[in-house]
Amino acid sequence: MKYRRLRKTVSPRIKALADAQKIAFAPLTFQAVSAALDFGILKFLDGKNADVSEIMEACHISKYAAETLLEVCVAADIVNKVEDKYSNTLVAEALLNNEMTIKNFNFVKDVCYLGASELKKSFINSEPEGLRKFIGDYKTIYNALHLLPENIKKSWFEFDHLYSDRSFEDSLEIIFKNPVKKVFDIGGNTGKFERACLEFNKDCEVNMIDLPENIAVAKKHLSDERLRFHGIDVISENVEFPEISGAVFMSQFLDCFSEEQIVYILSNIRKSMSDNTKIYILEPFTDVQQFPGASYSLVHISLYFTCMANGKSKMYSESRMLELIEQAGLKLSCKYEDIGVHDYTLLECVKA
Repeated sequence: MKYRRLRKTVSPRIKALADAQKIAFAPLTFQAVSAALDFGILKFLDGKNADVSEIMEACHISKYAAETLLEVCVAADIVNKVEDKYSNTLVAEALLNNEMTIKNFNFVKDVCYLGASELKKSFINSEPEGLRKFIGDYKTIYNALHLLPENIKKSWFEFDHLYSDRSFEDSLEIIFKNPVKKVFDIGGNTGKFERACLEFNKDCEVNMIDLPENIAVAKKHLSDERLRFHGIDVISENVEFPEISGAVFMSQFLDCFSEEQIVYILSNIRKSMSDNTKIYILEPFTDVQQFPGASYSLVHISLYFTCMANGKSKMYSESRMLELIEQAGLKLSCKYEDIGVHDYTLLECVKA
């Protein structure tokens, strides 16, 4: 006589076991969803029900590929199956139509996935060992952005710009609530903030500070008589900033550095700025997010910094950033919350 285990009410331990299997197979799930997207399976099922033969014909894939990928998508709650018909769930709709989800997915797929295999080594060496999968011995991804393969570069910039760009208007309204003659954008990247700032205020001078390599790229498509460029490595020894007055703006910049480096950067800015200069730090802090998905995403973005960016930095909590600001001889003068559409915080700081 054969005996079978009876399915009873699922205990917390059984649920935990199931959740552990999701983690164990998560890399394969991710690649299966990526393949389903690339083959057009989820796009074909958008707003319709279809059986395997219809999916095979529409997506030009074998029965084996269709059935195998659909089984994974059903198990991952991305696709529903009723009898022999398949349809998308709300998760599939997000993967197809939600801009933030699309950019996050492509960023992980193109920029992070391969390099993540070197995560442990990156922690040990405090170096972005995953970056070596794509390019030679560069200390950070920022020095090498212009050399990365086009698909990686595209996904990196789309991810970066999605979040920061949508905070510029709110930030500029705060920066210019009182007259400001000069703005220093540290970590200007491609110069999108510079454009926004020059357009927002017709009288101010805008100074872009970034690595010399990035400044060289920015100069090719940025030109204005009110725009100044400064090619500076802000963590180099004996770094010298220009004389700073008015306002300093740093958008998603300090999270690119370790705690020690943040204190070093802020301390040097403090030395170079006039007494009435205001420093504006724009960040999506991990401890002040309204939605669980946002906090979940931010702590995982820290792993990108570990294995791909520089091996040292992370997404910080607001409480930790305030500690670092104080260590640099600065103090918080005002805090602005709900900046842009992604729950950013803008910290206004002055000399202590």
